[in-house]
Amino acid sequence: MILKSLLEARLPGDIALSASGRDDLSYGQFTALVEDTFAALRRRGLARNDKLAIVLPNGPDMAAAFVACACAVTAAPLNPAYREDEFHFYMEDLKAKALLVDEGSTSPAIAAAKRLGIPVLVLSPQREAGAFVISGDAVASPSVQGYAEGEDVALVLHTSGTTSRPKIVPLTHSNLLASASNIRNTLQLTERDRCLNIMPLFHIHGLMAAVLATLTAGASVFATPGFNALKFFGWMEEAHPTWYTAVPTMHQAILQRAERNTAIIKANPLRFIRSSSASLPVPVFHALEEAFGCPVIEAYAMTENAHQMTSNQLPPGKRKPGFVGCAAGPMVAVMAPDGRILSSGEEGEVVTRGPNVTLGYENNPKANESGFAFGWFHTGDQGFMDEDGYLKITGRLKEIINRGGEKIAPMEVDEVLMEHPAVAQVVTFAMPHDKLGEEVAAAVVLREGRAVTERALQDFANGKLAAFKVPKKIVILDEIPKGATGKLQRIGLAQKLGLA
Repeated sequence: MILKSLLEARLPGDIALSASGRDDLSYGQFTALVEDTFAALRRRGLARNDKLAIVLPNGPDMAAAFVACACAVTAAPLNPAYREDEFHFYMEDLKAKALLVDEGSTSPAIAAAKRLGIPVLVLSPQREAGAFVISGDAVASPSVQGYAEGEDVALVLHTSGTTSRPKIVPLTHSNLLASASNIRNTLQLTERDRCLNIMPLFHIHGLMAAVLATLTAGASVFATPGFNALKFFGWMEEAHPTWYTAVPTMHQAILQRAERNTAIIKANPLRFIRSSSASLPVPVFHALEEAFGCPVIEAYAMTENAHQMTSNQLPPGKRKPGFVGCAAGPMVAVMAPDGRILSSGEEGEVVTRGPNVTLGYENNPKANESGFAFGWFHTGDQGFMDEDGYLKITGRLKEIINRGGEKIAPMEVDEVLMEHPAVAQVVTFAMPHDKLGEEVAAAVVLREGRAVTERALQDFANGKLAAFKVPKKIVILDEIPKGATGKLQRIGLAQKLGLA
């Protein structure tokens, strides 16, 4: 089964994609777009499993190009914010056969492609949201191959590579369809739903949860140009969505403006809000449910799993603040270093296996040996299951702070500082120490109109944490530096903040 089958199974007249200033794109038109894109890529010599680097702005064209191109070749979306040398690295590492950019693009990806001798194809948007035509030079002689099949690679993404060289994650059509179906089932999506997408579409979260899961249900996606807290409620009023999905930092920015937009919230009631890609602080969970009057569903996800692994449940199922839910598609377990599966309450590494999980990193036998030991994929996350099978993530194994042999989970410190009434955001991280090796530090953003000193926050933490876990340095910032997808990143933060 391939992605094209998602579209063909829907009613041709139903809306698939919408966007501000564009006509709606129906499922019938989307199917025709896939067929036209397939023909355009084959004419230019691109075959199944050839990698097409895609550098497009967020929006309906990127959403449609991902699906349409993946039906013919392997889609390789790249962050449009990269610099030329970064594009050069990623396209060379991928062995990309061609680059796709939008009409009039001045992206440094074009210069990088020329340095590598990679042909550049151009996407020209049409009237309907996501509709386009492709032009550009041939890559090779025309290919006569048919559409991609289930075990062909539909999508490749790099891992973030915060501590080592980024790894290439290949995901097949079967992986993506399994994951999209898991998300659809968890969220009980139907053709009556509409997702307001604010997630970047060079990232697995937006591609899978917002776009593919929605299409699997025959529902529609309102595609925005990317996250903008100032425009969120205007989009909500225009799109009339039934749900949206985001990372915690986005939810927090939306919350800051929710009180001023209660009329829009009331006029456009959401069925639920989804959170993923990072831990959602418990106070934010409760504030979101109160502000929007709907359940917040926190999920746990990772690129190697084609996104979703566990999820909290919609009512009447359980949702547990601070937990990332129970297995939601793949098998999920907690493992000891020797490969033993641990019982509830026992802490270890979270592992998964199932049809959504990649079969392995590309050209990286060393990473595959450690990452897929004992027949399971090893997430690198530490956690435990409760008696109901709900998973609590206690930290990244690589992010654990080693303070002279004392191990501190940064998320534990985050949770305590988030309880302070003046605190809006926290990220705890390791900073170098000449004798202990590492010391605990934290970066904090305060709530609007609130003030608090570093000493007062340390005293607050000291009442709830062992002394060695209390941050020796707390930096109060207007904004915490984030990664390209909006996630707070602990590794490297000491250097960014001048504490190394």
